Amino acid sequence: MSESQGTWLDFERPLVELEQKISELREFAVDERLEFNDELRRLERKADRLRREIFTNLTRWQRVQLARHPKRPYTLDYIKVLLSDFLELHGDRGFGDDRAIVAGMGVFRDHKVMIVGHQKGRTIKEKLERNFGMPHPEGYRKALRLMELAARFHRPVITMIDTQGAYPGVGAEERGQSEAIARNLLVMSRLPVPTVGVVIGEGGSGGALALGVCDRIYMQENSIYSVISPEGCAAILWGDRSKAVVAADALRLTAADLFELGVVDGVIPEPAGGAHRDMDKAADELGRVLESSLQELSKIPAEELVQARLDKYSRMGRYLEAGTVRGLLNS
Repeated sequence: MSESQGTWLDFERPLVELEQKISELREFAVDERLEFNDELRRLERKADRLRREIFTNLTRWQRVQLARHPKRPYTLDYIKVLLSDFLELHGDRGFGDDRAIVAGMGVFRDHKVMIVGHQKGRTIKEKLERNFGMPHPEGYRKALRLMELAARFHRPVITMIDTQGAYPGVGAEERGQSEAIARNLLVMSRLPVPTVGVVIGEGGSGGALALGVCDRIYMQENSIYSVISPEGCAAILWGDRSKAVVAADALRLTAADLFELGVVDGVIPEPAGGAHRDMDKAADELGRVLESSLQELSKIPAEELVQARLDKYSRMGRYLEAGTVRGLLNS
């Protein structure tokens, strides 16, 4: 395992180094025709214990780091494994094609679906082409156009959410970023076809929510979903981005937190150590949940589906009266 610097997170590095040692010992044993079975078993047991110690009780900030892991699977990675006959579609028919949003038709386990998702890049060139997974308004308008196309052809919609947020640049604002997001929220709430969304990495602010108004919304175990990034929250509240660790705890942005709060419908397990360690297994778990949801939702008439979706989001959230909030702040 010859990975470059920066590929692994600090807290998982001891495990990666041990796994590398096991791999090298196994290769040496094969090359030299030597027996190291006892030593290999001892090291593998040690690696199992270390893996459990590291990943059983992750902090919220460590979950944030895993959600951003440079080797974490992206939308196109899952599309390649889960869909057949995928045809990517482009453009918003108004301004251009935004490569931070990938979308198209395909077949998922006998379901003809439309899939829409954020797409980040791995190399510097890809990151620039995909704008680091931060869509412009034409990206959201492309997504909207294709979701409406899916409704016309009675195809369920699958969305994959993985963005730190919508792009906040001047050009994006001039072309109506907030209006594009708001229109997606409105139209998605009324789509007459089943919709299933999954947060597969970062779910940041309205840029994530613009693909998230679904009949069922799930989060992978090590993903995050929040109104703002921990760094942005820390900068606003304390004027210090280094307090992002504290902000992550305050935001309660992990899959377990959001499931407990009733914001998401379920948590999709990941392989030990995260989706980047066994992409095929992560895709199997994701596919299982998608299949179950589509089977369930496809039996519901369109009118009932839309009404249930509206009811779902109308019930969501808790609030305190202004006087109560002031009282809590002053106590």
